[in-house]
Amino acid sequence: MPLAVCATPIGNLEDVTLRVLRELREADLVLCEDTRRTRILLDRHGIAAHLASYHRHNEAARREEALGRLARGERLALVSDAGLPGVNDPGARLIAAALDAGHDVTVLPGPSAVETALVASGLVSDAYEFIGYLPRRKAERDTLARDLVGRTHSVVAFESPRRLPATLAVLADAMPARPAAVCRELTKRFEQIERGTLADLATRFREAPRGEITLVLGPARGEGRGTGEATAEALAAVAELVSQGLSRRRAAEVVASATGIAKNALYEASL
Repeated sequence: MPLAVCATPIGNLEDVTLRVLRELREADLVLCEDTRRTRILLDRHGIAAHLASYHRHNEAARREEALGRLARGERLALVSDAGLPGVNDPGARLIAAALDAGHDVTVLPGPSAVETALVASGLVSDAYEFIGYLPRRKAERDTLARDLVGRTHSVVAFESPRRLPATLAVLADAMPARPAAVCRELTKRFEQIERGTLADLATRFREAPRGEITLVLGPARGEGRGTGEATAEALAAVAELVSQGLSRRRAAEVVASATGIAKNALYEASL
């Protein structure tokens, strides 16, 4: 029997496929992050199933148990608290181990906070990048912000509500005019989509909100030029002003005023 990777609702319990419900009903064992949360979903749909927790604190032992059950021909289903297992959770390692052991793995698609937020934001581009959870430390967030200045596509990330104000402040300092959206409590009763520039959003979210947050950064607005090209030209302008005798910091200020790119990001990138 294969290991069935089942996508579960990210909020609204009605957002589950008939195929996933059938798999959960027929599985010999359902592995889940939090048995209490999964039980709520199963009770809502009248399903009685044997549940076992599978999370980062017990994954090594539970993984061996799961592989043994698969070897004996049992039918296992893997779910996360929300969305598709294997994306930013320990399920990825169980999936890899099952494949390495020669077991079949089938994926039952369904809700995704990443694509839901991207579409809801209105910031879809020809390509997008999911970067997972944002760094907790300020120095790492500063480095990431400078790196994101040069991205020419949409970027989606998860963030904790407690750190959101600080993160938005860092991103707004590096690229204040970048269009973005804060997506809170997706598909739930109090869903909120706040759109605007990073500078706007940093002002709106000075206090930490409640609920789960997905952050979307859109492609930079411009007249047919990508962010990377605009940044390269700005850095060239800084270098030219420095060669003419202006201090590097003053040169960054002048170019930032003309282009809208954050002066701190220009200064550090020009070093």
